[in-house]
Amino acid sequence: MYTLLKNEGTARRGRFETVHGSFETPAFMNVATVAAIKGGLSALDLADIGCQVMLCNTYHLHLRPGDDVVAEMGGLGTFTGWSGPILADSGGFQVFSLANIRKVKEEGVAFQSHIDGRHIFMGPEESMRIQANLGSTIAMAFDECVENPAEKSYARQSADRTVRWLIRCQNELQRIKDEGAAINPGQLLFGINQGSSYDDIRAENMKQIAELVLDGYAIGGLAVGETAPEMYHVISVVEEHMPKDKIRYLMGVGTPGNILEGVLRGVDLFDCVMPSRNARHGHLFTWQGVININNAQYTRDARPIDEACDCPVCRNFSRAYLRHLLRAQEALGKRLAVMHNLYFYNKLMERIRQALDAGTYKNFYNQYFEVLDTRI
Repeated sequence: MYTLLKNEGTARRGRFETVHGSFETPAFMNVATVAAIKGGLSALDLADIGCQVMLCNTYHLHLRPGDDVVAEMGGLGTFTGWSGPILADSGGFQVFSLANIRKVKEEGVAFQSHIDGRHIFMGPEESMRIQANLGSTIAMAFDECVENPAEKSYARQSADRTVRWLIRCQNELQRIKDEGAAINPGQLLFGINQGSSYDDIRAENMKQIAELVLDGYAIGGLAVGETAPEMYHVISVVEEHMPKDKIRYLMGVGTPGNILEGVLRGVDLFDCVMPSRNARHGHLFTWQGVININNAQYTRDARPIDEACDCPVCRNFSRAYLRHLLRAQEALGKRLAVMHNLYFYNKLMERIRQALDAGTYKNFYNQYFEVLDTRI
């Protein structure tokens, strides 16, 4: 259940309560695609760096180790050792971005695994059954993520099909619960808004899914090639029609600046692989901007990554040491870099919530919007 605690303009400060605990919003979900953070972080590490919600992926876990294995192990929480809320992405985006060959029809999508080429079919019912096996706190409806830009006629056709798929997801998840077959009987369902970059399709699609009784609503199909101003415009178009008493999730976004802008426009929940992926290549976030720790200027730099950061990495290690580890391709280098970046993101969300509590978010936004994405 989502509780809106206060507003500052369109920006929202809230709390979301689940069977696996509550979390404060706005929040950033740390992405553990295959039930692990790339870079060697475990669930225990996530607790240490301020993570509130872990995100895993239905497509990847269905392929390996298999959702039936996860179910037998007691669901994702038991499997990973994470005791907090978990969101399972439906697999829709991965089917459309990773599958080698795919064919979309009303029943669902037939595709080939990107791992071994085997033929797989996934539709709304299959996605819900897989997610029920995973036992996540939140299940995402199966949707079609179209290219951006897409032909308007196809974007409309796809958005309409996504609504029909959502209703099928709703019915299948309820059937599984009624039969007592769910690992998590309290599993929540979020619907996903689609419509490419067309205002009228986005707005109509959001109105349609808002009429359904759902636990939350997501904006999908963004950060896939459109400009940042186009993305922000779509968020505002959709936000106007999103239920005020339900949590809002912007999928796959993004940079610190993207998050600050998203919060300003009424978004509660974010996720992105970018902070961990960039960390593994030495691109580290600080409160002064982004540094590339691989640069020679850090060879003898005894300072922490960010002197304003109190993460475990900055408290204990120097820039020189981290640069050495990454240049030597030591696994510890990636682990420490990822730990810092995710800590930074979780701390950013904490400071956003504090600013909203104090009624000073616009000042915080103005101070950091351009700075945090700037490469030093």
